Amino acid sequence: MFSEVSDINLTSNLSEPLASLEQDWSDTPHVRLSRSGHRVVSVFLGSIMVFGFLNNLLVLVLFCKFKTLRTPVNMLLLNISVSDMLVCVCGTTLSFASSLRTRWLYGRHGCMWYGFINSCFGIVSLISLSVLSYDRYSTLMVYNKRAPDYRRPLLAVGGSWLYSVVWTVPPLLGWSSYGLEGAGTSCSVTWTERTSRSHSYIVCLFVFCLGLPVLVMVYCYGRLLHAVKQVGRIRRTAARRREFHILFMVITTVVCYLLCWMPYGVVAMMATFGRPGLISPVASVIPSILAKSSTVINPVIYILMNKQFYRCFLILLHCKHHLTENGHSSLPSKTTMVQLHRRVCDGSPLGLGPAPAVTRPCAVEAEGTSSVASDKTDPAEPPDVSS
Repeated sequence: MFSEVSDINLTSNLSEPLASLEQDWSDTPHVRLSRSGHRVVSVFLGSIMVFGFLNNLLVLVLFCKFKTLRTPVNMLLLNISVSDMLVCVCGTTLSFASSLRTRWLYGRHGCMWYGFINSCFGIVSLISLSVLSYDRYSTLMVYNKRAPDYRRPLLAVGGSWLYSVVWTVPPLLGWSSYGLEGAGTSCSVTWTERTSRSHSYIVCLFVFCLGLPVLVMVYCYGRLLHAVKQVGRIRRTAARRREFHILFMVITTVVCYLLCWMPYGVVAMMATFGRPGLISPVASVIPSILAKSSTVINPVIYILMNKQFYRCFLILLHCKHHLTENGHSSLPSKTTMVQLHRRVCDGSPLGLGPAPAVTRPCAVEAEGTSSVASDKTDPAEPPDVSS
């Protein structure tokens, strides 16, 4: 972030295009950290690299080992883990090695590569998170019992990559550019380039790759909370625990999303439109580290807080007996499916009896009703909205 490409005196007898490109680029940033500061940054980057890789590798192992996890909605979770792992392998390793040496080690083309892949994989993760929130919202609002459909999730996965490429290729073609950021040990969009092309690209990037995903998440999760509260009024005992679980999941999701990405976006906009030198070296490094930390946090929030993944994780660690001792199955248990525009009527109050409820059509549709759907044996059932 916040790269400054300084003018340096070079000989003019080099006429080849490649050489001239190298002349216009310097690996010496105007903002610097002390050697101890670089060591602190390298410790954080090393931790993010190791734990981000291991957490996302665990997700991939669970997907490969347990067929019950290979559901349509979990394709989005897999996409998030793949993009986060690629960031750790292809991006964080380079900035970690550069922090150890207190300077960028890979030249101009390495900087462009780093800026492109970091931006591309990061946007894939952001878009996938917003699509996941919409998927939970649509599952809540419109529920039809049918066979699992992999087309929509696969289209969403492909669309997230295409959307990301559309927004990360332009700097390679001249609409803005990639350069050194922060203390000069990583690269990103050249936020401090004072041109109309750069400003227009940064505004579009901020609106369509950060602001829009945030709005989608806030709207979808807000509607989800509203629906859960409606159910809680009807089934206070049965839905209270579910309501608190979903509330905790939503608050954790939104807060961690904003904590990781909003400081980066705000400081980038300040560096773009503020006065030169407004951002100090420390202020330029911290948001970048927070954004990279999302590769560690995402698997914890979106995977380990998911009941299906958590139970499979315990089985993987040979802790299955703890589940059976507590009377729980290793497969997903009954979940409460909330529906805002459909009422399910049965012979027993709200279908809570031990025998399966026999549903019958209702003449009146109302908000805030719910039905109990078992995802234990029927593969056609939708995923748990709290997962």
